[in-house]
Amino acid sequence: MTASPAVLDDPVRASLLGAHAHLTERRGRVLRYPLDVSPFLSMPPEPGPADWDDVAALVGPAGQVALPGTVSALPAGWEEVANVPGVQLTGERLTGADDAGVVRLGARDVPEMLDLTGRTKPGPFLPRTVELGVYLGIRSGGVLVAMAGERLRPPGWTEVSAVCTDPAHRGRGLATRLVLAVVAGIRRRGETPFLHASAANVGAIRLYERLGFRLRRTTDFRTVRVPARDAVEWLAPEALDVGLGGGREP
Repeated sequence: MTASPAVLDDPVRASLLGAHAHLTERRGRVLRYPLDVSPFLSMPPEPGPADWDDVAALVGPAGQVALPGTVSALPAGWEEVANVPGVQLTGERLTGADDAGVVRLGARDVPEMLDLTGRTKPGPFLPRTVELGVYLGIRSGGVLVAMAGERLRPPGWTEVSAVCTDPAHRGRGLATRLVLAVVAGIRRRGETPFLHASAANVGAIRLYERLGFRLRRTTDFRTVRVPARDAVEWLAPEALDVGLGGGREP
């Protein structure tokens, strides 16, 4: 499969219209994942007032929503509560490497996965995030100490995400092994790996570049709040806890 890089300009929308269409929640032209899967929401290109109204109806009064990538100026009354500069890296030259020491993670492993990501903060990982793709882990003494997996799936590409290692087990190359194992699976499907990281996380970026990832573009991960005064339909009572994939310290 020839992977067009153009879909990486809005990988959330491309995923929700493609490989993750079965998970898509839609209101008008606004798309999002279920809140227990991923916090990301996609606006259409050049959104108009009706699109912002649809976001407000999906999220609810004073609710928060993650808007990755470049977004037009916010309407009056909306508030930006966070803006994390990030980078997008692609791995066209990576082949990956299978690893007999890693294990496939699934629904029964979610409590451990939530515990590990909660302690290491690689980005948003929720009770159903495991449904987005393949997740692999490494255990020590039966305990999950490192993991990585797949998140966004725009056509021809798969995002490597949730890369994290328990602090007591860092410095052993576990993140490298897991990333390469995830990439090997992506390549078997004929797809190309990519990932996102916080621009401030220079250690993780250096690791990814050593593995063969290359910078494609910079981006922003914004969290915005719906005006509390707006009388909108309440469809989602939960506020979104938004982070950024890529891991703090693989």
